[in-house]
Amino acid sequence: MAEARSMSTPPAKKFNWKNLGARVASGFVLVPLVIEAIWWDKSGWGVVVMASIAAAVLAYEWAVMSTEHGRKRVMTVVVLAVIIPVVVARYGNSDPITGIRAAWALPTAWALAVLGATVAALAAKGAVERRADASYGVVYIALPCIALVWLHGTHEGPAWTMLLFMTTWFADTGAYAAGNIFKGPKLWPRVSPKKTWSGFFGGLVCGTIAAVVVWGLNNMSLTLGAAVLMGIFGALATMAGDLWESILKRRFGVKDSGGIIPGHGGLLDRVDGLLFAVIVVSAARLIVLLGWAR
Repeated sequence: MAEARSMSTPPAKKFNWKNLGARVASGFVLVPLVIEAIWWDKSGWGVVVMASIAAAVLAYEWAVMSTEHGRKRVMTVVVLAVIIPVVVARYGNSDPITGIRAAWALPTAWALAVLGATVAALAAKGAVERRADASYGVVYIALPCIALVWLHGTHEGPAWTMLLFMTTWFADTGAYAAGNIFKGPKLWPRVSPKKTWSGFFGGLVCGTIAAVVVWGLNNMSLTLGAAVLMGIFGALATMAGDLWESILKRRFGVKDSGGIIPGHGGLLDRVDGLLFAVIVVSAARLIVLLGWAR
């Protein structure tokens, strides 16, 4: 009887230290590049270049994931539809030397993103099951990239951008580590069988701590309570983005979006949470700038 029970119950998986090591090694390569673009490049073009390169890779992964034919065509259109608005958005921020801000830039960037989504849908005829998939790819990638460029260009922008990235990184890593170590009940098994409630709370705690640490080190013009809320909502958005990408991958029948980053898969697998979190943090920054948080 005991033998039958042991045969029917699969052994618990051990913590995947090898995969975590690959994630950490990838981080040691990528994190300094991101920090350089965010913190030391005061011109803002470092963030634009980083966002543009990321957008090109994400567009390629989206084309491969969502199309069966005509991938080059879809990829080219999505890349242009994302990169052009991102570059235009840079002119909506104050120039570090002249202080000049182009008022037309951000509205134009949003309009170009909408136009790009429309063009992508038209260009994807015969390449995708639904042309809305190509259109959504532009929205999914362009809007967060534009928001990132805008966020970095605001007052205290580098600190806010660092808070965004640190919250996302620690929420993602904390969720992965806690989920593998503590395991327990599944969070949403129909969508993502590996994610657990322990991972959810681990990511929430780690993301919140990261936000508070960044707030404290940079003496940001926020209260401690606001910094905690930023961490909580940033971490929640990170994990929501991760779950959303799981839904998309199930929709297209793929395991990973690519294999460019060891331990993570594709770039989309690495920044899925960031794509959601940047919208939340940017919205919070806008609320603060408008004075609605008082």
